[in-house]
Amino acid sequence: MSLEESVRDKITEAIASNSTVLFMKGNRTQPQCGFSATVIQILEQLGCDYSTIDVLSDAEIREGIKVFSNWPTIPQLYIDGEFLGGCDIIKDMHASGDLGKKLQVDISDLTPPTITITDAAASALQKTLSDGDGQALHLDVDGTFNTSLQLELPSTQKVTATSNGITLYISAGAIKRAEGMTIDFLDGPEGSGFKIENPNAPPPVHQMEVTALKELLNDDSSLRLLDCRTPEERATAKIEGSIHLDEGTARDLTALEKEAMLVFHCHHGGRSQRAAEYFRDQGFRNVYNLVGGIDAWSQEIDSSVPRY
Repeated sequence: MSLEESVRDKITEAIASNSTVLFMKGNRTQPQCGFSATVIQILEQLGCDYSTIDVLSDAEIREGIKVFSNWPTIPQLYIDGEFLGGCDIIKDMHASGDLGKKLQVDISDLTPPTITITDAAASALQKTLSDGDGQALHLDVDGTFNTSLQLELPSTQKVTATSNGITLYISAGAIKRAEGMTIDFLDGPEGSGFKIENPNAPPPVHQMEVTALKELLNDDSSLRLLDCRTPEERATAKIEGSIHLDEGTARDLTALEKEAMLVFHCHHGGRSQRAAEYFRDQGFRNVYNLVGGIDAWSQEIDSSVPRY
């Protein structure tokens, strides 16, 4: 299959203008397939800078990148102009440490987070380590601030933090999220388990009814109403004053004050909830999801907005 010159030029420009670029389904805020989400998670763990190209929003790119790379599936990762592969290859490179080297992630320059492990937690963790047959404790704090502690082999691709005699291995992307964390262990009549307090965890995403949104818009509020749907959906129906959440908009949002009011909407509220959670996890503290999405807006506020 041949590739039109205009499509080839578009792909070439995207690769040349970004040192690390992932052609994926969706974007970093809203992956639209499990394989794309896996690669995003790996890049986030490494804490590197990267850009994404949503192939679902451009049919020419979606089919063209397969021909350009001679690779039949999405996602596809390029670093410094070199095509590395899809999800399985990226997972293998990450496990071996080759991906970190390719991205020039140097953990020797990273400062380990300060973590407090209480006496009770240290005792419980020491018992776990004694049964671990040479394995080490790995702490992960993902983009939604879910925290996990698990036994794995020691890794040279992670930094180590030590508290109360316990050493934790932590990925580069989790360092800032883990700073100041306290790990405790509670043992009571209702059961036992670890209790983790993380001062970095953002507040939950708030839910906003369409009636409340209308009042805010009428008051000329400084809120930003962000539409998480596809361009095709937006062409069918949109809320006046909304902004399409594409890659460029996502970059612009990162420059805002963290107290900026962000309201996300989609068709019914599912996709926008995930997008709202992503930006909450980037430190924004005034984040809302529109309950019922544009469908509720059409039914309750403005019947001239088409339903679909």
